[in-house]
Amino acid sequence: MKISGEVAKPFTLDYDDLTHRFPLEERIYRMRCVEAWSMVVPWIGFPLYKLLAQAQPTSHAKYVAFETLYAPDDMPGQKDRFIGGGLKYPYVEGLRLDEAMHPLTLMTVGVYGKALPPQNGAPIRLIVPWKYGFKGIKSVVSIKLTRERPPTTWNLSAPNEYGFYANVNPHVDHPRWSQATERFIGSGGILDVQRQPTLLFNGYANEVASLYRGLNLRENF
Repeated sequence: MKISGEVAKPFTLDYDDLTHRFPLEERIYRMRCVEAWSMVVPWIGFPLYKLLAQAQPTSHAKYVAFETLYAPDDMPGQKDRFIGGGLKYPYVEGLRLDEAMHPLTLMTVGVYGKALPPQNGAPIRLIVPWKYGFKGIKSVVSIKLTRERPPTTWNLSAPNEYGFYANVNPHVDHPRWSQATERFIGSGGILDVQRQPTLLFNGYANEVASLYRGLNLRENF
């Protein structure tokens, strides 16, 4: 994984470097999909700010751009847009620098006590628990700090449906469904589904609401 852009000390790490340089911890987070389902997931990883701090962001750094592995021969969905959801690959995502530096923002290498499987984003993925799940880019190979807001895959695909911020918000509906409630998937899987109210910032408002003070959340969805 390459860390570059507006940093004083760009560097590249392999998977072993990542898992040995940063102490791993388990964090149990709420997970909320933009398609109005949710669950609780025990992730294993380290805070992103620890990685960024080693790169020493410059005063020009305002955003963080992420890019996923592009390997169409191994990932058929990247080669065939029908299989890949009609998206253009490699998948890209982005955060404001203050969001990326927040202690809740996690780079994860494991889930349910084991290493991440391919379908969950091996070997390393991003988790931002107060945002919809599509912000959690998988199989990250590049982190670049930028002056300008970076493009993001779903926003490029359907900007009227998927905003850059993607904060969980029960008051801002998706154009095709309500976000006021969610289907919570419990320990019993699809046989244990309950309808419940959606919480602003996915229940993490006390920790992150101050990041968006003065920002119109309806316009900046």
